[in-house]
Amino acid sequence: MSRLAYFDCASGASGDMILGALVDLGLPVDRLREELSKLPLGGYRLEARAVTRCGLKATKVDVAVEEAPARYPHLPDILDLIGRSGLEAQVKESASALFRRLAEAEAAVHGVGVEHVHFHEVGAIDSIVDVVSAVIALRWLGATRFAASALNVGTGAVTTSHGTFPVPAPATARLVSGVPVYGAGEGELLTPTGALIVTGHASEYGPLPPMRLEAVGYGAGSRELPDRPNVLRVLVGEAAEAAGGETILVLETEVDDAAPQLLGPVLDRLLEAGALDAFFTPVQMKKGRPGVLVTVLAEPGRREAVEEVLFRETTTLGVRRQEWQRTALERETHAVSTAYGEIRIKVGRRGGRVYNAQPEFEDCLRAAAERGVPVKEVLAAALAAWRGAGSR
Repeated sequence: MSRLAYFDCASGASGDMILGALVDLGLPVDRLREELSKLPLGGYRLEARAVTRCGLKATKVDVAVEEAPARYPHLPDILDLIGRSGLEAQVKESASALFRRLAEAEAAVHGVGVEHVHFHEVGAIDSIVDVVSAVIALRWLGATRFAASALNVGTGAVTTSHGTFPVPAPATARLVSGVPVYGAGEGELLTPTGALIVTGHASEYGPLPPMRLEAVGYGAGSRELPDRPNVLRVLVGEAAEAAGGETILVLETEVDDAAPQLLGPVLDRLLEAGALDAFFTPVQMKKGRPGVLVTVLAEPGRREAVEEVLFRETTTLGVRRQEWQRTALERETHAVSTAYGEIRIKVGRRGGRVYNAQPEFEDCLRAAAERGVPVKEVLAAALAAWRGAGSR
């Protein structure tokens, strides 16, 4: 099993909220200060305190900047600062990669080269400390897998030095490209720094994955929200299989306006796209039309590939889907020698016990054609050879 950390972003995320959640989980603030002292950067204080948000106890971490910088840094300045630090090599590498990504987002928004981006919208000193601290803190957590909920960006508008923009801010929108987001609550809830850190670590998004929960940390945002606690929740534990086994998607669509000969190859294309199974069911549709219900079983990660086949190869205008839990036997393949040649046997096990063993039909069909015998004889010979080998 792997150690899993889950960002619950129901109230968005920011750099200080992420740090607050990790301190709430037990990260000693003094240890964080000690690590940050290896960064040749002064003019700030790192402070942590207990607060409540909508009656919920949380930890608020602030980076108090003592004086504004003489000039706002560019990306090369920040990379040089990190490179000259005494931080661990992996911390340097991760923090530098995050700042490069942030610079690329800002450059795309403003239409300038990456090297010309000023880090003023996200702040200078406080954001450097936020990002580097987050990398240090998340390494302290020891998680090998990161996941996140859909990201709540908030609603309304945010004012920057370039003017007032709708939420999410332009750079934030670039950083969450391809990630599930939604808008709820007042104001900007997802900051560029928060978006950068969460999307820079999370490799999956959605509901809380199955896990053996060990601890929960709450990191507080700066203001009270009227409709929800303004906190980022980080849940940590050992990743575990769902109680029902594994999650699969069931995708369905009905078709009543496609020639039957066009539907024949669809099943082959779906299996080529990674579907676990696919089948047709005759259905009666509106206006008395006979139609076909196309049902596809697929792993969640294959959804887009399967939908692409359905839209490309059929006349459907929409595909519905739902998640199912299934319990599947552990599967393996063995080869047995028969009088008709080598035949593969599909074996299903659970807890070390064999529940099912079936010859590969394509192997039997090929062998029967080559030897001029009935397929059922090859099937019987393959099963006999399997049993004779001790049913491994």
